[in-house]
Amino acid sequence: MKRLVIKVGSAVLREGNLLAMDRLNNLVDLIAKLKIEKKYEIILVSSGAVAAGNTTLNLDKTKVLNRQALAAIGQPLLMKHYKKRFADYGFKCAQMLLVADDFDSRKRSANAKGVMEILLQNNIIPILNENDVIANEELLIGDNDQLGAHAAVFFEADMLAILSDIDGLYDCNPHENPNAKMRKIVTHLEEEELEMKHTPNSEFATGGIVTKLKAANLLLKNGKMMYLSSGFDLTNAYDFLLHENHKSGTLFKK
Repeated sequence: MKRLVIKVGSAVLREGNLLAMDRLNNLVDLIAKLKIEKKYEIILVSSGAVAAGNTTLNLDKTKVLNRQALAAIGQPLLMKHYKKRFADYGFKCAQMLLVADDFDSRKRSANAKGVMEILLQNNIIPILNENDVIANEELLIGDNDQLGAHAAVFFEADMLAILSDIDGLYDCNPHENPNAKMRKIVTHLEEEELEMKHTPNSEFATGGIVTKLKAANLLLKNGKMMYLSSGFDLTNAYDFLLHENHKSGTLFKK
């Protein structure tokens, strides 16, 4: 059975001061269909805890402790919505909050891998996020694009799919150049592409295209694939992930 990691970002899961429930519902629908029709094992890496927390308490998100407090409030809210929606399809989900040490420490790594295998063997959908509440800068992986990439490699997935406000990799900035063309297949990334300035599109986001390219680069180095597509309109994700029809979005592969 193929194993797929799906990562969805804060920009997709938040609308104004509320969780974007329509997009969260659409994501759950996609995952359920992939599990039912394609028989995938799926690991979900979901941002949105800070954004969910902000719906209850409005704090200055530029301060680290405030973001951690919002994550503490928002994580159970986010999981409540996932639990309810996955239950509509008869699926159960579980939460795993990770930090960098969980991938680097031999004992903690073995524990994380063991728990993951038990969950997947029992048809549970693991929902991963960084443990923002207690982690300091030294422990953090940095962003959920990197968490998704590490999870795909560490938990031996076949592919990472990032569903984002960025619908693919273009040959130049599509916001500045209307003639920009999407690069549908990328087999190699240049060093300068990985060192561009971060350009997050949301005050809740921590990355931008650069963090996605770094995630893709890690997967390419490990002989795995990554698919980057829109999380706002899942049409292309359905085409590619469910029907194996690559109409749009960027596929990174060797």
